[in-house]
Amino acid sequence: MQDTTDLAATRGRIASHLVGRERELELTFAAVAAGRDIVLEGPPGTSKTTMLKAITDEWGIPLLFVEGNADLTPAKLVGHHNPARVLREDYSPDNFVAGPLVEAMQKGGFLYIEEFNRAPEDTLNTLLTAMADRRIEVPRVGLIVAEPTFRVIASMNPFDNVGTTRLSTSVSDRLNRLAVGYQDAEAEEGIVRLRTGASGALGERMVSDAVAVTRATREHPDIRQGSSVRGAIDCLLVARELAVIRGLTDPADEGYPPLFYDAMVVSLSGRIHPDEAAETTPELVLREIWEDRFILNPAAAEPG
Repeated sequence: MQDTTDLAATRGRIASHLVGRERELELTFAAVAAGRDIVLEGPPGTSKTTMLKAITDEWGIPLLFVEGNADLTPAKLVGHHNPARVLREDYSPDNFVAGPLVEAMQKGGFLYIEEFNRAPEDTLNTLLTAMADRRIEVPRVGLIVAEPTFRVIASMNPFDNVGTTRLSTSVSDRLNRLAVGYQDAEAEEGIVRLRTGASGALGERMVSDAVAVTRATREHPDIRQGSSVRGAIDCLLVARELAVIRGLTDPADEGYPPLFYDAMVVSLSGRIHPDEAAETTPELVLREIWEDRFILNPAAAEPG
């Protein structure tokens, strides 16, 4: 790990890999540099993974992903003995297949558990000793002691309560917490521009429109959860290919608005989740957002 006496310089190098997120990065980095585990609470597509990848790349350690769900058993998290070798050789440390928790401890990496509150309680309880003592006892293997850079990082989506469980006090008491929300429009435009390489008059209008309609999905009264900036990125990429197919090069062309609606349907309809009580569909919501942007308020969608 990087010598933590040079935290400010390290933080600066990490920040160079991100668009915005200065405060969230600084707080997350301070927590892990202090040797703490942390839960990042926020919707998908808010740069949580990007922040962690930037930190682990800087420190030269692995980032191991685990998806929290009902199938994540303690054995899948810790590891298991190879059944074929057990039959031939009996149990031994040599035929133990390390799970992501043990691998992260041995390599000094970050164990990143997405959808943390979807994992079964007994699986989360497996983490307690690892977080508290930085060591665990594995039957027929022995004591696993974590390297100094080992951290448990969790993420949770506060907008989606279906299939989630309430974290026990013993688990939450061992985790720092940071709420990570959506960035502002300017930062999201910067992300879309960076990820797509958009340029020129057509590209710039697509950046503005893609971010605007994507952000509108988060504010629509019939939508329980809108799209992240990933939807804006895909919306631009699809729109750009449609422009090539249809021979459209001028953002002021009358064919641009319908082209952009088609791109919205493809890129955003699967990413937005209407409220169960709302009698609507993703396509109807997107049509309403498109009309607000291109018909009712056309000046907002004009290039420049």
